[in-house]
Amino acid sequence: MHLAYPAVLAALLFCTGLYGVLARRNAILVLMSVELMLNAVNLNLVAFDVWLRDTLHAGQALTLFTITIAAAEIGIGLAIVLLVYRNRGGSDIDRLRDTAEPGGPGPGTDPDGTAAAANGTQQAPEQKAEAAA
Repeated sequence: MHLAYPAVLAALLFCTGLYGVLARRNAILVLMSVELMLNAVNLNLVAFDVWLRDTLHAGQALTLFTITIAAAEIGIGLAIVLLVYRNRGGSDIDRLRDTAEPGGPGPGTDPDGTAAAANGTQQAPEQKAEAAA
């Protein structure tokens, strides 16, 4: 078997998955794109294992391990996406970036609700206590 064919196919699969991760805004499509990238890696592992005629078949064993990890990853990822969809009403990644509570402190505030310093430096706890007094 010539090594160029599976390597080119794996590169195309990986680039397609990378495009899907970077361009898609739906969390389920991003997970599918990550799985496509993992399948490209698996194809490379098996192709190089066959090409090198490894007697231990380490590439194929690593591929089975990768498939197992990918199945667990997609199960956990889909469970998280389902919970986010139920709580937020959508799985758009741009809307998921802001995960703060609606009534909670906004960006640029400390966890205690005070505004950050104007020059961008953080105050020490003693200075916060003095400012609050």
